[in-house]
Amino acid sequence: MPGYWLLKTEPSNYSYHDLTKDKKTIWDGVSNNLALKYLRNMKKGDLAFIYHTGKERILVGVAEVVSDPYPDPKQKDPKLVVVDVKAKQALPRGIALKDIKSDATFSDFLLVRLPRLSVMPVTPSQWKRLLNLAG
Repeated sequence: MPGYWLLKTEPSNYSYHDLTKDKKTIWDGVSNNLALKYLRNMKKGDLAFIYHTGKERILVGVAEVVSDPYPDPKQKDPKLVVVDVKAKQALPRGIALKDIKSDATFSDFLLVRLPRLSVMPVTPSQWKRLLNLAG
């Protein structure tokens, strides 16, 4: 069974549309220790929601993790890891943060509890509920 994750991106820097155009990218730029811990736990074949931060604050698509974590080739620090991801599908309907916050299912969701975290796990039940909300 795959693991489930949420990856945040500022759409003006790199959007889900960019990922669909590029087909695949290196998910880099993560430096927070907890986010790095989660990134190190990702496995090839896992799935991740892509969340647009900034003014949008919305879940927009699903990506597949297509590599295990490896040291960031642009950095000299082996603790900084990256994964390769590819676009899987845009969500039929984006899910706004306000809608997630207003759903009791997500009271313990890290997106609600630790909103600044850029990489976080999603439980199987949260994943299923988010897919249902997206249509």
